[in-house]
Amino acid sequence: MIAERLPPGDVETVDRLIGDWRIYQLRRGHRFSTDDLLTAWCAARAAPGARTLLDLGSGIGSVGLMALWWMEPCATLRSVEVQALSVGLATRTVVLNGLQDRVELVNADLRDPGVVPQTGTHDLVTGSPPYIPLGSGLVSSHPQRAGARMELKGDVFDYCRAADRALSPDGVFVFCHSASDKRPEKAIAGAGLVLRSRQDVVFRYGQAPMIALFTCARSGVRKDPGPLWIRDENQEWTGEYLKIRGEMGGVLPEIGRSFG
Repeated sequence: MIAERLPPGDVETVDRLIGDWRIYQLRRGHRFSTDDLLTAWCAARAAPGARTLLDLGSGIGSVGLMALWWMEPCATLRSVEVQALSVGLATRTVVLNGLQDRVELVNADLRDPGVVPQTGTHDLVTGSPPYIPLGSGLVSSHPQRAGARMELKGDVFDYCRAADRALSPDGVFVFCHSASDKRPEKAIAGAGLVLRSRQDVVFRYGQAPMIALFTCARSGVRKDPGPLWIRDENQEWTGEYLKIRGEMGGVLPEIGRSFG
């Protein structure tokens, strides 16, 4: 089992992830969030019959596992994550939930040759690329949080290229990114993929969209749904968001990876 010393002063928690599945995460480190929940929900709706799943830059495993929970028991998941600390936590999560026969965890950089080979066999690929280029923001002193937010080990272009290598002919790639960033659509086209839909997410009434959910494939016609609102003008959860929470096991994660 992969192990790495925790950052000073941090402790682990075991929290409900989805359904009766639970997850190991650090109290002060990178924790699963609404971004992860919505990415998994969007992915599961886009490819509900997926049998082979791949999660790129999987962190502590939340997106891939939540998508897997939606699928039939025969579905399997391969997760690729560069940070040993996060893979160690994900490994314990897999064991805790008895998913050893369904989940493969790979501790590697998705940009390295052979890590995501040109197989074209995955029905569903998911990802939550970091969104802050180096030099554009302050790097967190917490290494796990820094890796989740800053483009230390790849960007959206790298994720799209990896997804293109892995996708089956009818496969779907779903990821989330900053709504104000112009790069995702360029990265999708640059990898030879087609954007089927983009859905902006508004965390609070009166704010601009903070993240967007991108659904891609090898072919298709683009059709964008309207924005998804998390809180209404009274700062209450919207009916749409409550419905999503119900579909995803009723879990209420922390709001926003950093945007909300």
